[in-house]
Amino acid sequence: MIIGIKDLAKLFAITVVSCCAVFVCSLFLNYNIDVVGIKDEITTPQGMILYDAQVATGKVVAGVSGGCLVITTVIMLIFYVKNYIDSHGKELGILKALGYSRFRVAKHFWVFGLSVFIGSVLGHIGALIYMPAFYEVQNSEGLFPEMSPEFHLLLTFSLLILPTVFFMLLAVLYAFFKMKSPVINLLKEIQKVRVKISRKNMKELPFLTDLRKTTLGSRKILVFFVGFSAFCYSSMTQMSMSMDDLASESFSWMIISIGLILAFMTLLMSLTSVIKANTKTIAMMKVFGYSQKECSNSILGCYRPVSYIGFVIGTFYQYFLLRITVDVFFADFENVPEYSFDYQGLVISFITFIAAYEIIIYVYSKKIEKLSVKSIMLE
Repeated sequence: MIIGIKDLAKLFAITVVSCCAVFVCSLFLNYNIDVVGIKDEITTPQGMILYDAQVATGKVVAGVSGGCLVITTVIMLIFYVKNYIDSHGKELGILKALGYSRFRVAKHFWVFGLSVFIGSVLGHIGALIYMPAFYEVQNSEGLFPEMSPEFHLLLTFSLLILPTVFFMLLAVLYAFFKMKSPVINLLKEIQKVRVKISRKNMKELPFLTDLRKTTLGSRKILVFFVGFSAFCYSSMTQMSMSMDDLASESFSWMIISIGLILAFMTLLMSLTSVIKANTKTIAMMKVFGYSQKECSNSILGCYRPVSYIGFVIGTFYQYFLLRITVDVFFADFENVPEYSFDYQGLVISFITFIAAYEIIIYVYSKKIEKLSVKSIMLE
């Protein structure tokens, strides 16, 4: 079995997410390790309060951000492995028919973990480059002794090697589980779909309404990604604007940059997959005379409510995270500004989100318009 460069190139989104996760964790965990080493040299009460606050903040940021990004990477990896198996069912079925065991075929999926390794290396290198400036910002009050970043081999091993091994094993195990299907199903590219039938579903719905419902229900993982992209945009942009008085300008830029990268990468990946999964449906709609607008509203428009829900969740998430950080971790630190909800930031974030989201939807609706019925039906 050969997994080509083209297949691995599709994992670019995983590389970006891994890069962001390791970049954040490398900065804060490396700083925590170094600042703990100079704890005995901090002599002022103000310095000790700042020390406790920064150590706690580092743990929260690394835990929350790193944890969310790890979960996202797991879901992305499973999504790509599933897509590969679904689109290469015939080749995999032939290998099983020739006597290859499931494990013998599945073990080749370890290469999917390379995307995590590449992203982790890039993120760690980026963190090492930015680290001196980060340390300078963290000690802008001059309450700590002069401190330079130290290289910690165990931290590097934990952030580069362990995640790579974990995701390689995850890819192999999931592929092993996924290829449990009978050979005939793989050869015919028959996928198991669980359909829950209720009395409500027995009621006949208008075609376009039913299509929207089916599009959302058939690929729930894409629903997650669309919602997650809105969540990232909402939480990170509002958080960066709310932290003007709580953190440095460079920290705010780092947050908004990571948020925008994650938001747009996951949204573009999701919409591309949505169109690819519904090309035959779009072709049939065009044959029966449905307009480009009706196709777009049915296939892409159904994700609009999902994105708004993700935006709302992101708004509450960033507020409660900052509220907890200020009220708990910085409660004993003097001169910390009182935090309140930033309504202006919410308005700016929501307006820019709608503009960006609708522009992207418009671009993808044009892709639907350009789809050739003949080329789709000949696939």
